[in-house]
Amino acid sequence: MEHSPAAAWSAQAVVAAEQQGAGNLLRVVLVVMVVGSALTAWFLLRGYRQKDD
Repeated sequence: MEHSPAAAWSAQAVVAAEQQGAGNLLRVVLVVMVVGSALTAWFLLRGYRQKDD
């Protein structure tokens, strides 16, 4: 089996991802939590708006 430069690069990327840990996953989880909280707050609080007729 021949090793191409692309295969070597992808193997190095896998090793680097394993060493990095869960940093990217935690960032995604935090962003989803903040956006979800903001949307939930907007959805719940929009019913309390006073209508000036």
